[in-house]
Amino acid sequence: MPNRKKQLPLLESVTITDVASEGKAIAKVDGMAVFVPYAVPGDVVDIQLTRKKHNYAEGKVVRFVTYSPDRVEPFCEHFGICGGCKWQMLPYNLQLKYKQKQVEGNLTHIGKVELPEISPILGAPKTTFYRNKLEFTFSNRRWLTKKEVENGEISINREALGFHIPQMFDKVLDIQRCWLQDDISNQIRNTIRRFCLQNDYEFFDLRNQKGLMRNLIIRTTSTGEIMLIVAFFNEDKEKREKLLNFIADEFPQITSLLYVINEKANDTITDQKIVTWRGNDCIYEEMEGLKFKIGPKSFYQTNSEQAYNLYTIVREFARLSGDELVYDLYTGTGTIANFLARSAKKVIGIEYVPEAIEDAIENSRLNRIDNTFFFAGDIKDILTPDFIAEHGFPDVVVADPPRAGMHAHVIRALLFAQPRHIVYVSCNPTTQARDVNLLAGKYRVTRVQPVDMFPHTHHVENVVLLEKR
Repeated sequence: MPNRKKQLPLLESVTITDVASEGKAIAKVDGMAVFVPYAVPGDVVDIQLTRKKHNYAEGKVVRFVTYSPDRVEPFCEHFGICGGCKWQMLPYNLQLKYKQKQVEGNLTHIGKVELPEISPILGAPKTTFYRNKLEFTFSNRRWLTKKEVENGEISINREALGFHIPQMFDKVLDIQRCWLQDDISNQIRNTIRRFCLQNDYEFFDLRNQKGLMRNLIIRTTSTGEIMLIVAFFNEDKEKREKLLNFIADEFPQITSLLYVINEKANDTITDQKIVTWRGNDCIYEEMEGLKFKIGPKSFYQTNSEQAYNLYTIVREFARLSGDELVYDLYTGTGTIANFLARSAKKVIGIEYVPEAIEDAIENSRLNRIDNTFFFAGDIKDILTPDFIAEHGFPDVVVADPPRAGMHAHVIRALLFAQPRHIVYVSCNPTTQARDVNLLAGKYRVTRVQPVDMFPHTHHVENVVLLEKR
């Protein structure tokens, strides 16, 4: 007898009651938590379970019995398919409410430390067109809509330029209008797609690793500069030059037109040679009179306007008088280090990526800042007692680690260095809370400020001020 997988039950007329920290909605059925995407507290739904464990289950909504009065109409035609902006059906004030709750819950239950009153989350000034960078993928395996499949339209028009479907590595959703980046991004992408289709440019086949057109990366700045990187899979000089000249003529507002030939199996271009075709090899962002150089491989906070508000909070928490030695850990391209330098005696930045440190040094030079010093390497290996003894015990430490949080060696180094203040910026309140707990023996939390960098997603940034006991 074949081993048939047991069909999981259908739960009917279930009321959604809450939102989980990872963005899914929650219902309670016979004391068991059931997690489902794209639902709003107050919705009454039928849920088809897709996974069942001892004390929780996961599922998908197959029917809305009644809609929550709090639900709003998603504004994007690609909502629910592309995998981004999953909270469009939640009003923005409720998005902020659940992000605030996420921060409070993590610091309380994982951090397990005494907390001050947590400041209300700082909402984003713009909830659409707020990103300064997007990457789009060419594919000959366009994701077909349910209607197209039902109508048998499976062999028509399979080329796409857009976003990967979640958990479908070789399927790409053809994006007509994305609400994340300035609308020039949509114009550039749609015009290039049309040109490539009309001129028989082959879209990339990820499974078989063939096809000319691979990726587009579009970066913008608040000053109006635009960078476009066109990634080709192989060199076809005639077609490459024809496309790049067309783009330059069609979009004179592009200030940095670059291209790369990427023959690797993956899309990353950090190890590839990038060629300037027209304009400059970089663009510049400005913040409080400071200029920041952004190259094709540079990291920069993807929400420029809200990044400025975030850095202002960091500076406020640091309470600098001008005499302090500041360590900026995970400095990236030195944005925070250079932003604080005018208020400090000396700033030392440490970052794992050597190219980022080169950008940080260049940004200091560009702004005539001479009191910053940058070191490239793994922070857990650099930040040792010997390093601290040589370069000085910091008065203030700013840490902005990746989602995984700080390594245990870094925590131990901070406890050895004993700075007066630690300003901990995090894009993951869960690991931040864990690290705060590890520092709690010598540090107490005196301020907490959540910041929304990514509207219509469950992601939340949080800044914590730790003061030495």
